[in-house]
Amino acid sequence: MTTRLLKNIRLLITMDGQEIPNAAVVHRDHVIEFVGPQAQLPPVEVDETLDLSHHVVMPGMINTHHHMFQNLTRVMAQQNELFGWLTTLYPIWTGITGEMIYVSAKLAMAELILSGCTTSSDHLYLYPNGALIDDEIRAAYELGFRFHPTRGSMSVGESNGGLPPDRIVEKEPHILKDTQRAIEQFHDPKRYSMLRMGIAPAAPFNVSLDLMRESAALARSYPNVRLHTHLAENVNDIDYSLEHYQMRPGQFAESLGWIGDDVWHAHCVQLDDQEIDLFARTGTGVAHCPCSNMRLASGIAPIRQMLAKNVRVGLGVDGSASNDGGHLLNEARQAVLLQRVKDCDPAAMTARQGLEIATIGGAAVLGRDDLGKIAPGMAADLIAYRLDQLAFAGAQHDPLAALIFCQSVNVDLSIIHGKIVIQAGQFVGLDLPMLIERHTQLSRRLLSGI
Repeated sequence: MTTRLLKNIRLLITMDGQEIPNAAVVHRDHVIEFVGPQAQLPPVEVDETLDLSHHVVMPGMINTHHHMFQNLTRVMAQQNELFGWLTTLYPIWTGITGEMIYVSAKLAMAELILSGCTTSSDHLYLYPNGALIDDEIRAAYELGFRFHPTRGSMSVGESNGGLPPDRIVEKEPHILKDTQRAIEQFHDPKRYSMLRMGIAPAAPFNVSLDLMRESAALARSYPNVRLHTHLAENVNDIDYSLEHYQMRPGQFAESLGWIGDDVWHAHCVQLDDQEIDLFARTGTGVAHCPCSNMRLASGIAPIRQMLAKNVRVGLGVDGSASNDGGHLLNEARQAVLLQRVKDCDPAAMTARQGLEIATIGGAAVLGRDDLGKIAPGMAADLIAYRLDQLAFAGAQHDPLAALIFCQSVNVDLSIIHGKIVIQAGQFVGLDLPMLIERHTQLSRRLLSGI
């Protein structure tokens, strides 16, 4: 076991109600043991000491919605809304292979880690050419990244009124069988788990009602397996739900058992007041994806109203073909600014609230009581940003606010599960240029089929 001391921390943001100047943190292996002012640090034998006198330290951020494979096809369909964007990209994605899933996931995770993310979900809903969810799980294991993969699916193709081409949908018995296999092979429900599985039929417009119900039943037959899908992303989503089910999306989800503290929905841009009340009452979570919602002109989610009613809200970068980036700190920045624009109110969301939904909010959405805070007994997932850099010049008097309002920067240090993954701004044990080059080759191969 390794005991590490982080000392002389310029400012420690615990997300547990404290902002501590000149602070110290001690973690033994993957669990935090001491948090407090440097002057109160008791005598302790440590294996390693890091001096962070130029840094602001906070819990690792948590990404609650992503489609990692999509970074193979960035900046496509630039003037399309959601449905047109999907129908443009579906045919391209039919060429994806297992290697592409693996490499794109590793690149997406590296991008997230550099931004300050230490835990992420992913929604992988297509499996052409022999691809498996195992391919992205391998990437997480190799990077030492805390991961919540969700076995997604599409089962209703164009010939049956769905959006995706028939050649990339799967038969529902196979979906359920492979989902069960992945849970039994990879899922770890225990505290400090590095991998927990979820089940995620892609959306109401590309799966059947039976698959939604059977997925919910399967998830609830295992401990800590959660449910995830897209909901109420834009006005076309609302129209589709009313036309096909004669219900708004929230009512539709409730009718299928897709409401509760083991469920989180992505986007929820167009939820109305009654649906927000439903989510608040049932503990249903929301993954807020501000940049993607702006890119596809889906609207601005009513996050201020959700938070006021204690809805569980986390942040998501969404797929890197509708966001075109995976910088989670920037997502927090945009979340704060968008709520101010939406309500024409500079007090609509504070910098602290932005960091809260990126940390403790994401932990709540993913059902983690061991993440999102720096406190004794919590997982040793910590990040540090240097304050003595250009982006923060003139903002030294309020480092917390600087993280949100100033230009989004990359971490100088990232510790995940007690292991240093980024040190002095560089990956430990990962050849990032080589990864980028291989990713570029695979992206070109995929796009050459257009």
